[in-house]
Amino acid sequence: MMRAAGNRDFAALLDELIAASVSEDEAPARPAVRFDYLSVAEELHSGRIRVSPDAVAAEYREADAMADALFAAAQAAKDEEKLPSTEPEAIWHELGLASVTEADELGRRRRVFAFRNHPDRVPPHLRQRAMVRMQIANMLIDEMERRVKRGAR
Repeated sequence: MMRAAGNRDFAALLDELIAASVSEDEAPARPAVRFDYLSVAEELHSGRIRVSPDAVAAEYREADAMADALFAAAQAAKDEEKLPSTEPEAIWHELGLASVTEADELGRRRRVFAFRNHPDRVPPHLRQRAMVRMQIANMLIDEMERRVKRGAR
């Protein structure tokens, strides 16, 4: 089977590029700054480097204080987060059920509310609250559906 001239030329060019990039007689690149690991290890174990226990303790206290500040800031941000209400009246207003007159509209509002508030779609620390909100919303929508059906008959 004979290859087309274009394919053969490309393959030859590719082989040449690979051969040019990999040269066997080149030495691996050496680091620009020589570093003698054995002399560094010897210096560390020689005892000539001294660190004050007070300096070490101060570093640990500073790191501990910084960690405490970060945790406190994260907790404050979590505490400031406004939690969604679980009051039935607030959920009633959020659903906008006062203006609904058709069962199809109630189904749409249930889906929209579930899309925004489903426990699988909220952060883990809000899942329990979201489950309660979904139960209340479903209860309110079911009651409204019964009212709409009674009024339509």
